[in-house]
Amino acid sequence: MQQKEKIKSNPFWYAWMGILSILILFGVVCGLIVFFKGLSVTNLTDRVPWGLWITIDLSSIAISAGAFSLCALVYILGLKKYQPVARTATFIGLIGYTMALLALLLDIGKPERFWHAMVYWNKHSLLWEVTMCVTLYLGVLIFECIPIFAQFKWLKTRYPRLAEKMHGFHRFAPSLAIIGLCLSLLHQSSLGALYGVLKARPFWFRPDISILFIISAVAAGISLTVFLSMLSGRISKRVIIDDGILERLSYFIGWILVVYLYLRFWDALSMTYTYEPGRSEGLNLLINGPLSFNFWFGEIVLGLVVPIIILLRKKTRELPFWRMLALLLVVGGMVAYRWDTNLSGLIIVMSYLPGNLTVGYSSYVPSWIEVFSGLGILSYGALGFSLGVKYLSVINHEKQRVFSLKSKVMEPMSAD
Repeated sequence: MQQKEKIKSNPFWYAWMGILSILILFGVVCGLIVFFKGLSVTNLTDRVPWGLWITIDLSSIAISAGAFSLCALVYILGLKKYQPVARTATFIGLIGYTMALLALLLDIGKPERFWHAMVYWNKHSLLWEVTMCVTLYLGVLIFECIPIFAQFKWLKTRYPRLAEKMHGFHRFAPSLAIIGLCLSLLHQSSLGALYGVLKARPFWFRPDISILFIISAVAAGISLTVFLSMLSGRISKRVIIDDGILERLSYFIGWILVVYLYLRFWDALSMTYTYEPGRSEGLNLLINGPLSFNFWFGEIVLGLVVPIIILLRKKTRELPFWRMLALLLVVGGMVAYRWDTNLSGLIIVMSYLPGNLTVGYSSYVPSWIEVFSGLGILSYGALGFSLGVKYLSVINHEKQRVFSLKSKVMEPMSAD
């Protein structure tokens, strides 16, 4: 009882909750300003209609990829030892998708018309396909998280029968994993294809963006799940983790990054073979222009090369600090890739005049309204995960750890 009281009266917990609440309040105020005054209060223009909010949207969906990938490992490939981590990834996925919806609510300009895509089907639009898949997969994540919400102590005390029925949703996990895998793969790839099919934007007009979006999302989604599990285990004494499972997943992430680095390298190098208006300027903007630091250091060096070295070397991978650093860099590299992909295509402006094809440049810097509303969305995600760790036990590898210990004890006995 004394330990529980100490946890409840932890001043750092209340300080953390206070900071997040203040940032969320600022985000709500900025969001209301956008709703009443429109997108004119932002720095978004007809030339650069997608900015910081879309980057948050794309990144939030990407970090949710740990849910479908780990659930596929557990329920489709039968690797049950990763089930505790898949449970955490599913909860992170639900938070990530709601964050993405909040960003879109601000960005679409007419939030009261969000339901139009559900009623007026445009089957020829990739954006419509993404909207439908995101909506349906959000429903799948809600069903997958019902057993997690059943762990709420207040619910189990006040409504035990309801909590028991909610816990029974576990039996639908394999079916939901298959549905979630199909829906998530569809829209994760379609987010890249949304850029890749735009012929009027030559720098985006590449078929491999879909593959790069999927691979980077899987790597970042699993990385964030492992990172937050390790971080929570070091902050809270009530969080029980199996470091062996997390270490093996980190090794797997390292090889995913090797594949992604190879594809990213050829994605950029292939654009140097011939000159094409818009595409060549976009590549120069990325590797030599204003986005070059973000590309070389944010994406390549810190987002890929350093994590690959750390995660594929056993000595560094087994050290918690270096492993957590590498995992955090992977997530940062994914965000940098989303930002670079979005801006590099928008800043290059094509002027298709009769007989005179010219290439111009635009610019974009987020306004304070965009920044504070974006911080509010990120704070909401941090608040949701923090409450989940404290009250829903979303990170608990105790059963898996006990099973592993029993297996180690039984092996020598059977040998005798």
